Amino acid sequence: MASYDYDLFVIGGGSGGVRAARRASMLGKRVAIAEEYRYGGTCVIRGCVPKKLMVYASQFSEAFEDAAGFGWSVGPREFHWDKLIAAKDHEIDRLEKVYRANIEKAGAEILNDRATFEGPHEIRLENTGKIVTAETILIATGGRPNQHAALPGAEHCLTSNEVFHLTRQPRKLVILGGGYIAVEFANIFLGLGSDVTLVYRGQEILQGFDDDLRHELHQAMAKKGMSVRCKETFKEVRQKADGRFEVHLDSGEVLDADEALLAIGRQANTVNLGCEKAGVELDSRGAVVVDDYSRSNVPHIFAIGDVTHRVQLTPVAIHEAMCLVETVFKNNPTKPDYDTIPTAVFSQPEIGTVGLTEAKAAQTYDEIAVYLAKFKPMKNTLSGRDDRMMMKIIAETGTDKVVGVHILGPDAGELSQVLGIAVKAGLTKAQFDATMAVHPTAAEELVTMYEPSYIIRAGERIAA
Repeated sequence: MASYDYDLFVIGGGSGGVRAARRASMLGKRVAIAEEYRYGGTCVIRGCVPKKLMVYASQFSEAFEDAAGFGWSVGPREFHWDKLIAAKDHEIDRLEKVYRANIEKAGAEILNDRATFEGPHEIRLENTGKIVTAETILIATGGRPNQHAALPGAEHCLTSNEVFHLTRQPRKLVILGGGYIAVEFANIFLGLGSDVTLVYRGQEILQGFDDDLRHELHQAMAKKGMSVRCKETFKEVRQKADGRFEVHLDSGEVLDADEALLAIGRQANTVNLGCEKAGVELDSRGAVVVDDYSRSNVPHIFAIGDVTHRVQLTPVAIHEAMCLVETVFKNNPTKPDYDTIPTAVFSQPEIGTVGLTEAKAAQTYDEIAVYLAKFKPMKNTLSGRDDRMMMKIIAETGTDKVVGVHILGPDAGELSQVLGIAVKAGLTKAQFDATMAVHPTAAEELVTMYEPSYIIRAGERIAA
């Protein structure tokens, strides 16, 4: 029987890798985890956590304006970018220490090193050149922003990695992309006072989300002063003599910018990982190919999180890690469950969604009932703000089961977590209706939309 240095070696110290290392260590396994940068991964270090902190900062501009409608006199106000970045960095440092402490407490060995494959069971630690062996290896290296190498002048552009470390706030920012990362950064900088232009080659922002949400958010962003340019893209980015930039669009228009940001998707971190030495198969985009149990084509090598290009969300990577430990170390083969994942977009206003979009539900079922409400939330009555909320419930008429809920408005992300439980549980529209409302709240609309707004039968919309 072969003898290995470790029962499990984890390459990558993000949320998924850390969870797998901790859980396996708690079972008494010999575990090492290697991370070349900082523990915490994309989410904690350069993703959802620092971004959400910046979202909070960006919301104060409207809060100050709204306060006047409630009798508050707000004096002169000024935003300091450097103070926000310093506070953000301090919190990220704290969180990284927590991640490290949790790994150590579980008993796993922490390696501050780049780990690459030297063979099917062999891992090279690049800093020392040491080669170690492991019975089971987990690839949890995450992903990185696409650089758009085909774009002339792409080297002048920021990605989501660099934007968190800008020394100065850009007065004019041009963003390429229409996904949630592009939309969230566009709203952050708009709220902080930057002039923002969002350029997206598609018909409408946020492809894959419900069409009503996409349209309503686009209109809200434009109303707040953002320029949203769909069906356009970057042709070239040129740096000027003063250090600023010209963004040339395919329409021929030239936009002036302090910074240009590329938010055009992400790719797996497998470059120079040595997967070929271990015989690990990658797909055409460089992601590790895995089966339903996160196992690669090499039976003892697994992969979870963004490096697999499945569902690129932190809670999903953590869930995959838990399933992996069940499968490998507890003799309980467990497939990750990707059905009905709640999702939030921290735009302004926010999006919260769970389940099928209207378009997808109409394709899936013979008949669906759509309940749609648009209204001004109570908070906006005295403030005078024109923002409106939208709530949509989609039910399959044959079973009355709620198959999708979509919200645009304040705290939509928080609501989507709770609604995720209801939709995951398979509750019916009648059970929504039977639930007592909490008044006065915006959320009570979810249990008081008794009559459908319209029916979609065999793909055709008809009156209810």
